[in-house]
Amino acid sequence: MLKNLKPLLLFVLGIVLINILGNFFFYRFDLTSAQQYTLSNNTKNIISDVTEPVAIRVFLRGDFPGEFKRLQLETQYLLEEFAALNKNVKFEFINPLNQEEDAQQVAQRFYQAGMTPESLNIRENGKLTERLMFPWAVAELNDKQVKIPLLKKNITSSNEEIVNLSIANLEYNFASALNQLVYEKTKKIAVMRGNGELADPHIADFVNSLKEFYYIAPFTLDSTVVNPIKTLKQLEGFDLVIEAKPSMAFTEKEKFVLDQYLMQGGKMLWLTEGVIIEKDSLFSNPEKTALAMPKNLNLQDYFFSYGIRINPSLVQDLVSAPLILAQGEGNNTQFKPIPWFYSPLAISTNNHPIIKNIEAVKLEFSSPIDTLERKGLKKTILLHSSPKTKLEQVPSLLNLQELVSQTEAKGFNQGTKNIGVLIEGKFKSVYDKRIKPVDYKDYRESSDSTQMVVIADGDIVKNEFGRNGPIELGFDRFTGTTYGNKSLLINAVNYMLDDKGLLALRSKDVKLAFLNTEKVAQERLTWQLLNLGLPLLILTIAAAIYYNLRKRKYAR
Repeated sequence: MLKNLKPLLLFVLGIVLINILGNFFFYRFDLTSAQQYTLSNNTKNIISDVTEPVAIRVFLRGDFPGEFKRLQLETQYLLEEFAALNKNVKFEFINPLNQEEDAQQVAQRFYQAGMTPESLNIRENGKLTERLMFPWAVAELNDKQVKIPLLKKNITSSNEEIVNLSIANLEYNFASALNQLVYEKTKKIAVMRGNGELADPHIADFVNSLKEFYYIAPFTLDSTVVNPIKTLKQLEGFDLVIEAKPSMAFTEKEKFVLDQYLMQGGKMLWLTEGVIIEKDSLFSNPEKTALAMPKNLNLQDYFFSYGIRINPSLVQDLVSAPLILAQGEGNNTQFKPIPWFYSPLAISTNNHPIIKNIEAVKLEFSSPIDTLERKGLKKTILLHSSPKTKLEQVPSLLNLQELVSQTEAKGFNQGTKNIGVLIEGKFKSVYDKRIKPVDYKDYRESSDSTQMVVIADGDIVKNEFGRNGPIELGFDRFTGTTYGNKSLLINAVNYMLDDKGLLALRSKDVKLAFLNTEKVAQERLTWQLLNLGLPLLILTIAAAIYYNLRKRKYAR
């Protein structure tokens, strides 16, 4: 008897031993051809540098439908790998709604903390239901805290596509958070002032987000009037320059300083357009009209030397964000969305890390960019309009009443128009073979390899305001839609300044297999009967065979 039980005891003992070892070792076999579930070396290096306990709280615990359950599980698997590589990484899953507190109060608390809840429309069993979700995590190290978004939501994407995008970004999001907690800042960014750039409150959310990665300081070119060389030397102390919607023309000395900064290897982010027009002007003017005029910043030769031209015209696109107008008074006020073709929802067909897996970017009165051939420079289109685009030349008088009452859209057949461009390589100086406005003995006629991003819309960086101050860049409080403005701009800065290769993690593609919910609803009864009936049938056949075998054995 004992001899017969020995194999069974060894089997049970082996199972127990495997489970004990599983508590000490974690490994996930990645059988995908693209190794999409394998951590990158950059991520492993960051995790290995965690020398103190990092606590990660994930607010994804709860009853979720199938596709979002996958997001929950993939987040858990990823963090288990993190913890297996370094025991200082601790994590827990929390259900924010598993409290006595009202759901709306919980949602309000998350919103005030800068973690916007998501209201998702879930189709289950052929029925559409609404569910509140908190797709966020928080990582803490000592007194430092970083918020981690877990859901990447495109306005035109299905739930399956949303989950694909979200899972593809998980490693980047968590690795980026650990990077902020573990490493000290080293890079410095100059936010330019003095040429009519957007005021601090209008770029507050973007600047505050950059502060998590870099040192930020304002910088003015005013001193170029008396000492341009000193101004240039001071500017060279920064790794990147941001020009956010300048409205005053640059002098030749100021352009020289910016040009030589680039020649010394500096990086630049230009957010400017070719037309002067503000949406507020249409509402503040009693006639509800505004004149769109060409914007002259004295930068035509500057950009032309680097191989681009910002044209003085307006991009109108049928694929655009709506304009929300209030109708009625008092308690009868209703907010009605109106087609607004001056606010294109720009995308890119390029697979570049800056724009990969981000939502459509909302623009406002943007201008088209022409790209020109320049030796030694590579240009990548980061943003473009849809094919259903037309250009409006300026000067042009815009009438709000006429624009919102138009019922026909004619002439939207001019094809895609470039709005954002990345320029990389060795730049040639604007003042090569020209009279220099400054006598500078260290003048350089060409640069080492460096980068510049130009987006022909200054409002891309402009955040809205709510009762409690600036709203998150890209979030539309009237429609509840989050656009990709913030992701794009932060990605652009990270790409130009990244020294740990974090942005390369965005190039990962994760494709998951999901059930066809409509087919499941149609064939639900069939599969239920099959799942219940087939096992019973197999058991019945097995029992019949066993009965016949025993009957034959004892009939002898």
